[in-house]
Amino acid sequence: MEKKRKEIVLAGGCFWGLERYLEEIKGVEKTEVGYANGKTADPTYQEVCQLDTGHAETVKVVYDPEEITLKRLLSFYFKVIDPTSLNKQGNDIGTQYRTGIYYVDEKDRAVIIEAIQELQKEYEKPIAIEIIELDNYFKAEEYHQKYLNKHPMGYCHIGKEWFEYAKKSSDQ
Repeated sequence: MEKKRKEIVLAGGCFWGLERYLEEIKGVEKTEVGYANGKTADPTYQEVCQLDTGHAETVKVVYDPEEITLKRLLSFYFKVIDPTSLNKQGNDIGTQYRTGIYYVDEKDRAVIIEAIQELQKEYEKPIAIEIIELDNYFKAEEYHQKYLNKHPMGYCHIGKEWFEYAKKSSDQ
C-alpha cells in the first residue's frame, strides 16, 4: 500500500533558510522553493524582487501525515518567523517576504485557523500570516533549490541553531 502524503506551501521571508529548516523535520519528505499566489505566470527571481508580481517566496512541503501532523509542522514553522511582521522577516523587506500558509486541501484550513488562534494568544499584536488556498505556484530557479546546502555560509535570517533544533526536536 502506498503511503499517503500531504502538501502545504509556507512563506516565511527568504526561502533559503526556511527550506533548510523545514527539510530537517522528521516526516518532511520533500521540500522545494518557489513563488506562490502572484499575478504573473512563471516569474523569475528578478521579477519577483523588482516588479509588482504579487508572489511570495515559499517552500512547498510534502510530508507524511502519519509521521507529523499539520498542526505539529505549523508549530515548527511558527518558531522561526515573526508572525506579527507584515511583509518583512529579518532584514528582508517587501511583499515577497510576507508570511503565509497556502493550503491545497480545503480540510487543512480548519487546522490552520485553529493553530493561528492558539498562536494569537502568545502575542498582543495581531498575527499577520496570510492564510489562503494555493492559487498558483512556480518552482524557483535551480540555483535557489537547497541553496544553503550548496552554500552553507549563505545569508539566512534563520539562525543555524534552528536547523539543529528542527533535527533534534522532531525525533522526540
